[in-house]
Amino acid sequence: MGQGPRVIYADRSQLQWDLLDLDGLLEPDHLARVVWRFVESLDLSALYDRIKARDAVAGRPTPDPRVLLALWLYGALDGVGSARQLARLCEGHVAYRWLRGGVPVNDHGLSDFRTQDGALLDRVLSESVAVLAAEGLVDLEELAVDGTKLRAAAAKGSYRSGRALEAWQRSAEARIEALKAELEEDPGAGERRKRAAQERARASVRERAAAAKAKLAELQAEKGERQKTHEAEERAKGEPLVSSSDPEARIMKMADGSWQPAYNLLLATAPRAMVIVGLAATDRRNDSGLALPMVEQVEERFGVRPRRLLVDSTMATREDIVGLAEDEARPVVVYTPVPADRDDIQP
Repeated sequence: MGQGPRVIYADRSQLQWDLLDLDGLLEPDHLARVVWRFVESLDLSALYDRIKARDAVAGRPTPDPRVLLALWLYGALDGVGSARQLARLCEGHVAYRWLRGGVPVNDHGLSDFRTQDGALLDRVLSESVAVLAAEGLVDLEELAVDGTKLRAAAAKGSYRSGRALEAWQRSAEARIEALKAELEEDPGAGERRKRAAQERARASVRERAAAAKAKLAELQAEKGERQKTHEAEERAKGEPLVSSSDPEARIMKMADGSWQPAYNLLLATAPRAMVIVGLAATDRRNDSGLALPMVEQVEERFGVRPRRLLVDSTMATREDIVGLAEDEARPVVVYTPVPADRDDIQP
């Protein structure tokens, strides 16, 4: 009697051990190797000095800071900005697995590393650009500064007037007091934890309301100053509003013509090398007068003052242009288009 073909069928429920050569899976000239060589050359002693678990001290070993930094740098080059996405890639993507090298990581640890060590990472990257500039690989003699609107994590419905903010804050404070009373009367431990979490959430609301009220006072002061010179224009705008979820965000006109809660993100770049050398975020809707602070930031970071500055027509004021050009120690030539609505300036 004939038999059917003999084949090995897939059995995906069977547990098995795999031998994996991570180093052999990555090409010799892969970008991840370049990132790792770069990170190995950095002085990260400040990160290692604060690790409490040491040879003579009990404690659980911590993931290597050099690995965490390499993962974030490679993720930045790969367009990854989320800690959760980075953690997922560390499990399934060959390049990230190679950089991780078996070091246990998760999204919480990656996020904590980026937020807690922001100042250090900023210093490391600044020093790296400075080294590249000293070697002639990045030209800081010429600087281009421009701004773009960055959408804020706030909804339009979160914007409130002064009276609405006060009512919102009073409601949060009343609810907090009620929760405290319930916590004292309720003997159940589990229920107490639940109500404690609710109290923390309400306390967060109260803190955000206070921050929003402070920002509102600042906006009202700005409006009062502008009314001295543009009274009719400011009266037409109505009462200032502040977001209860992100008090610093302002309603701004976006590139697509819509009005959204946003920040004005300023970038200073070395155009020939296409490297970002300065970054700042502001709640200012327009860029007027913001060129000079960006020049000062670059000078503070790298100890170098550019000789040529390219900016938008509204970013450098007349005083800024004259002041930069007349600086005896390091004059800066400003290149900027003449504003389209100015007909009193001859070309």
